[in-house]
Amino acid sequence: VKRLSQWKDRKKEIEVPLFSGYCFVRFGQHEKTPVQKTIGVVEIVGSGSRPEPIPEPEIDALRRLMISVLPYDPHPYLHEGMKVEVIRGPLQGIHGILLRKEKRHRLVIGVHLIQQAAAVEIDVNDVMGV
Repeated sequence: VKRLSQWKDRKKEIEVPLFSGYCFVRFGQHEKTPVQKTIGVVEIVGSGSRPEPIPEPEIDALRRLMISVLPYDPHPYLHEGMKVEVIRGPLQGIHGILLRKEKRHRLVIGVHLIQQAAAVEIDVNDVMGV
């Protein structure tokens, strides 16, 4: 995510992770140990000692969001709200949670396993309940 960072004497646009503290990695069970030993890795997300993959539709939704021209931000993961599907536009087919923020609607795209989400402004007429 691009952010404007300001110092005393200047401003600069910098890139920061969408979900701070998380790195998405695809690996097989036999590759778990090298991943765990990588500098900076604290823990692999999963159930107990077993890694658990993030569902492909959630990863796909984030990829599509990041390559779209729509502005997006990290957003707190929500446990309540209406589940919707985008029915038109660049995010068509993506499922998320609809909420209101300052008289505007936002679509929250969540990654359940890591309890992280991103939100993008959306026209309420471009979504339908699922």
